[in-house]
Amino acid sequence: SSHNPRSTVATTTETYDYLRVLFARAGLPHCWECGKPISSQSPSQITDAVMDFAPGTKVMILAPLIRDQKGEHRETFAAIVKQGYVRARVDGELVEINDATKPPILKKTFKHTIDVVIDRLVIKPEIRSRCADSIETALKLAQGMAIVSVGQADGTFVDQLFSEKFACAEHPHVSLPELEPRLFSFNSPHGACPTCHGLGTTLEFDPDLIVPDESLSLQTGAVDAWRRNGPRMNIWYARILRTFCRDFGADYAKPYSELDERTKQALLYGTDTLDSPSPIDFEGVVPHLKRRFENSESESVKQRLSGYMSEKHCEICNGARLRKEAMSVRLFKTGELKKPGKTAGKLVLPGSSIYDITQLNVERALDFFDQLKLSEEGQTIAEPLVKEIVNRLGFLKDVGLGYLSLGRKTSTLSGGELQRIRLATQVGSKLVGVCYVLDEPTIGLHQRDNDRLINTLLKLRDLGNTVVMVEHDEDCIKAADYLIDIGPGAGAHGGYVIAHGYMPAVLGDPNSRTIKYLTGEYEIGLPRHRRSVHPEKSSVELRGATENNLKNVNVKVPLGGLICVTGVSGSGKSTLINQTFLPAVKKKVMASKDKAGAFKTITGTSKIDKVIEIDQSPIGRTPRSNPATYTGVFDEIRKVFSASKESRVRGYEAGRFSFNVKGGRCEACAGQGTKLIEMHFLPDVHVQCEVCHGKRYNAETLEIRYRGKNIAEVLDCTIEEAVSFFENFTGIHRMLKALQDVGLSYVKLGQPSTQLSGGEAQRIKLASELGKNSTGHTLYVLDEPTTGLHFADIQNLMNVINRLVDLGNTFVVIEHNLDVIKCADWVIDMGPEGGEGGGKIVAQGTPEDVIKVAASYTGKYLAPKLVRKTSDAA
Repeated sequence: SSHNPRSTVATTTETYDYLRVLFARAGLPHCWECGKPISSQSPSQITDAVMDFAPGTKVMILAPLIRDQKGEHRETFAAIVKQGYVRARVDGELVEINDATKPPILKKTFKHTIDVVIDRLVIKPEIRSRCADSIETALKLAQGMAIVSVGQADGTFVDQLFSEKFACAEHPHVSLPELEPRLFSFNSPHGACPTCHGLGTTLEFDPDLIVPDESLSLQTGAVDAWRRNGPRMNIWYARILRTFCRDFGADYAKPYSELDERTKQALLYGTDTLDSPSPIDFEGVVPHLKRRFENSESESVKQRLSGYMSEKHCEICNGARLRKEAMSVRLFKTGELKKPGKTAGKLVLPGSSIYDITQLNVERALDFFDQLKLSEEGQTIAEPLVKEIVNRLGFLKDVGLGYLSLGRKTSTLSGGELQRIRLATQVGSKLVGVCYVLDEPTIGLHQRDNDRLINTLLKLRDLGNTVVMVEHDEDCIKAADYLIDIGPGAGAHGGYVIAHGYMPAVLGDPNSRTIKYLTGEYEIGLPRHRRSVHPEKSSVELRGATENNLKNVNVKVPLGGLICVTGVSGSGKSTLINQTFLPAVKKKVMASKDKAGAFKTITGTSKIDKVIEIDQSPIGRTPRSNPATYTGVFDEIRKVFSASKESRVRGYEAGRFSFNVKGGRCEACAGQGTKLIEMHFLPDVHVQCEVCHGKRYNAETLEIRYRGKNIAEVLDCTIEEAVSFFENFTGIHRMLKALQDVGLSYVKLGQPSTQLSGGEAQRIKLASELGKNSTGHTLYVLDEPTTGLHFADIQNLMNVINRLVDLGNTFVVIEHNLDVIKCADWVIDMGPEGGEGGGKIVAQGTPEDVIKVAASYTGKYLAPKLVRKTSDAA
């Protein structure tokens, strides 16, 4: 996915482009001070409005010069007289100003309003030309503003303000530029908030990171940012804290959590931020760190201090990314009140801004545009724009993404979600004769949403396109028109077309393992006995989780078993586990600085001694990283080569066989095996090194052999070959066997990490842990480990997980795959829907318990999988 913080669901699907045009052409500007609508009119339009008054109506045309400003304003009156005007309206009263030396006397400590009288008219057809001239004069004199004071039957006058610009009558400083699409873009300086530059967030020092462990006292290092590189306090800062505690009357040895709020406020932000005066002057930890960060020229100091900062909503735009001029332009739904309101003492403008719409999820946004109410002219302008927006939102809903908010950053989306967004964009283009190639579009998709995705793909096909899909999902395979099965094994054992043909005729092919799983001849069996886990026996309890869409969730995660967290896409699984539960446990167990989502308390972590997160992020960002280096087995292999007779004769140490340091590597390519050729306007090209021919090492190093192979040839071995090659070395063999057990026998030891899929990277991490000695009290957290796995590979994965769980460890797995869920000891099902309709625990218990809950979509699809075959029961 895109890591650009400016990329959102709306921008990726081009919906935001249409929204910007819609607001620029049909939006109604409002004053952000009083909430009243403001508009612009040409001199001709203003003249037409005046001439529409009934004949005989008395009107005064005035130019507003001063609005609620203190002073005597002598220079204003002098300017009026100099330009030939003889009357003005001062604070609502008409006054004569014939003599510039004798202006009206005003109190300079009072606020005054001054309008110069340009003309007085009685409406009749023949005065149109005079009226137009007077209005143009007023607009020129008052910088685009004019007041028409209309006489009433009772002799009073009522003002109507007209403006050439988008400006407020009561607040002249409130004005908008010409409404253009760029005004609503947070990627343009014309629309972006000037404080956060359109990001919506700013980096600020975070008290939770500065004081990560509130059980510590100031004496024992509660202020982590003022520690040394270790548990001891910096002597200088310790002296400052002791002085603060002495002078402020705080207890230096009391746990930070027990200090009163006033003391914490003074400590963190300084005594000058307190409501009541303080007898001491203390700068505060946060201002001190901020000053150091801004003034330091040392990159290492800045890098260290940035570890205590986190993203926070911009205080000026409150996360909206846009400047207030853009936020004041509104659209209205049918029946919606057009009067401003107040919330917590703050003015709330009527209608919806462009930011308000991007905060809606796809389904709610569709409802908004169904209820959109515009003027007759606005409707004509908006109709084609709304049609395009609704089409794009409809396609997003069709691929199961109705729960996503339009303003959500694409960097927070899963690979499957991003792929389906691109798919929806392509469906919206309605191209014909295109070949679409999709790589596992069901990633992150609940079984309930599979039908929607399949229907979308069928629409693409029916338009006259070809859809080629690499997929393991059973429903998608069965919905295909034609099947091509590759095998029979992986790596060197694969590469053949095992079966191919039209569905369902090909389902009778006897050579394909895939087909045997589809027909039920093979299956991932149910466990004979589930482990006896229960929250009341032993569990980690998280209470009051409210991050994102979580609805004050209280959950107990049992220990010592395989725990599956399930639910429809967007139901809150990742928020609960990855963003809240995992960092909260890591903070307790491993003193991690990762910030957890909002929650109240977490208990029961004392029974865990290690937390391991196994995700699908790459095991390295460069070709230098590979399975051998990541698992640490390469260190042992280098020791084997350095222990050979020839190495000892030549004096070669283990470092000689590293391609990351000088000595044994090829210096022409610096041990890369390839050279990067920058192509400027074209993609960069990697070419094989002409000196070592991709072997990474110099000729002298390659002369050293173990059992007939040099170090480069060993790295070129598959895991399967290496297992037997190093069978006499226990440590190496154990790690390689773990890689083989998770189904990676086909991967080469030296295969660059950039060539590994997310699923392969995740299994390498899992094997890395499997190859170590387990403590029996480790918590493993996995996010969709079945991504990219065939039915047979899932069986291997389950065997590995069960081996670790049988040792007493706990596996918490976020998963949609029903074959994994049915093997779980305990299931926590989130939902019932995605987005705002989710965030609750719908069901929990054994899989047999979950299928009894009518509100659980997971239970509905899981039920058929829990039917045991006769052989299983036996």
